[in-house]
Amino acid sequence: MNKTELIDAIAKSADITKSDAGKLLNGMMDAIYEALSSGDSVTLIGFGTFSVSERAARTGRNPSTGKEIKIAAKKVAKFKPGKALSDSVN
Repeated sequence: MNKTELIDAIAKSADITKSDAGKLLNGMMDAIYEALSSGDSVTLIGFGTFSVSERAARTGRNPSTGKEIKIAAKKVAKFKPGKALSDSVN
């Protein structure tokens, strides 16, 4: 499912226009981006938790040359599914 199909599904489920569903989805994504950017996590009970994790610096290898390279530390976004979501998939 892509973003357009998700907007269509939201509009149908909530009985709203596709335009309003698009605004709703974009607003939700913006709120999650802002929360993660400030280091907060977003928990949706039953669905899951979006959080930020720090990945340490490490040494890797260039696959084409075999030469060692340094990979910088960085922050990454993570998602941990909730019980209801995990149960619905299984």
